[in-house]
Amino acid sequence: MTAIEKKNSKPGKPAARGIRQTMSDLHIWAGLLVGWILYAMFLTGTVSYFKEEISQWMRPELAHQAVVPDPAEVVPRIAQEMQQVAPGSNQWSLGMPDARNNVVSAFWRIAKPEKGERGFGSAVFDPQTGQKVASRETVGGEFFYRFHFQFHYMPVLWARWLASFCAMFMLVAIVSGVITHKKIFVDFFTFRGGKGQRSWLDAHNALSVFGLPFHAMITYTGLVTLMTMTMPWASTAAFKTQAERQAMQSEISAFIPAGKPSGEAAPLAPLGDMVRQAQQRWGEDRIGRVTVNNAGDTSARVIVTYGDFERVSISPKYMLFEGSTGKLLEVKDQVGAAAETRGVLYALHLGRFGDTTVRWLYFLTSLAGTAMVGTGLVMWTVKRRTKLPNPDKPYFGFWLVERLNIAAIAGLSIAMAAMLWANRLLPLEMEKRSDWEIHWFFILWGASLVWAMLRPAKRAWVELLWAGCAALALLPVVNVLTTDRPLWRSLIEGDWVFSGLELSLLALAALHAWLAVRTWRHKPKPKPQRQVAPRPAPARAADVGAVVPSAVANSAVIATDLQEARP
Repeated sequence: MTAIEKKNSKPGKPAARGIRQTMSDLHIWAGLLVGWILYAMFLTGTVSYFKEEISQWMRPELAHQAVVPDPAEVVPRIAQEMQQVAPGSNQWSLGMPDARNNVVSAFWRIAKPEKGERGFGSAVFDPQTGQKVASRETVGGEFFYRFHFQFHYMPVLWARWLASFCAMFMLVAIVSGVITHKKIFVDFFTFRGGKGQRSWLDAHNALSVFGLPFHAMITYTGLVTLMTMTMPWASTAAFKTQAERQAMQSEISAFIPAGKPSGEAAPLAPLGDMVRQAQQRWGEDRIGRVTVNNAGDTSARVIVTYGDFERVSISPKYMLFEGSTGKLLEVKDQVGAAAETRGVLYALHLGRFGDTTVRWLYFLTSLAGTAMVGTGLVMWTVKRRTKLPNPDKPYFGFWLVERLNIAAIAGLSIAMAAMLWANRLLPLEMEKRSDWEIHWFFILWGASLVWAMLRPAKRAWVELLWAGCAALALLPVVNVLTTDRPLWRSLIEGDWVFSGLELSLLALAALHAWLAVRTWRHKPKPKPQRQVAPRPAPARAADVGAVVPSAVANSAVIATDLQEARP
């Protein structure tokens, strides 16, 4: 036995696994176990960067907003309407329109909620008239944003715990993936198409490395947004009294509780004057929200909040007024270092501070993250399919993972498109119309899972990808038939909300078509057959003279190879 053979062979003890092998296993299972939920979280979170534009598209009755109305004029109009819409409410809040949002979004506390009714009401108002918007009932793009971290049909607290759990797994997958990669820089520039498993691995690596800083940031900051829920012990230990907890809350949020009314009636001072004071301090287009506590009472308070504009932080910034007199009581312009750090991390996750270019960068990089999760899920099945004794009859675990991959990836595109179809096709006067838009999202998603289970895997992939392509590509056509805002008119009028969304739908439809064609044309390589060498016949004495020189020659070749292998 040579020295190298002695060094590498230790009888009775298997070779120790290296750190990269261990991290590779951790990376694979951390990504697989929650990969389907992570894919849904990534994709719905990605489209949420344009949730205001999606909401406008889903309310086609509202005209395109060419000029942003003055908040100082809008607030008094809506406040007058709120007296009729929410009588007796001790708190209502108005989100101001801006360049991306053409309605006033209002919510209020319900004075005496009925059994089974939520404690809050909400509505959208036309900033020009002050009246409730006369458009179809819809939650708009807000559904995708909420689904991204609290899902649906389950208690919000449980859903957020589940989202936090999956985000922790994602962070583990990212860190273990970085350790696993030996050539992380080379992987970014390497892609070998048409190579089956090798191509999927190259795509996964390139997508991972391309957006690695963003993926790490978005995952970690996502955990930060829910840290007071998942890790409450620090704040519980540090802030023990009610006053201390309220002081902490004021450092991280502009929300001010309404408090108990005095019982003495007093009309509100002109709200427009209070808004103008804030505009003089921050700028005319920097008003984000106006909240009124205990309207019509001497204890009334008005909070004018700075919007999420060009400020990489969501730490509270507001002006507090006495509602009955309009007197300025407090200006909150800065917070402590810890609260500001949290505010910056939170803002980085939401991305609301950016202009259109920054939002598109967020969108594209997040879309790459979605593809990273998707290619990882597919690669798990591609890698193991070649090792199956009979690929046409895989074991149940493999079959289940493959079907869940199809439904989670191809089916989710169909489900999201189905919600937009429902927005255009459901009767306008339908009761609980917005709920049924969401119901159709899940109905089509569930149907795609059933389809994936009933069809052969490759056919299910192709059929659902083509179905997603058709559902996305035909949405502009449905819009032409159901509204008076076709794509060509939006382009002529410079309405980039409508035209931009529909052009994006066509681009995504083309992507689904390309994936369907590539999947259909893909032909897996046959499993290489292991060649079994025939058993040699017993050597005869006459053959010894021929065998010995041959063995000597082979030994010489092996020795030469070993000599060349030495450093």
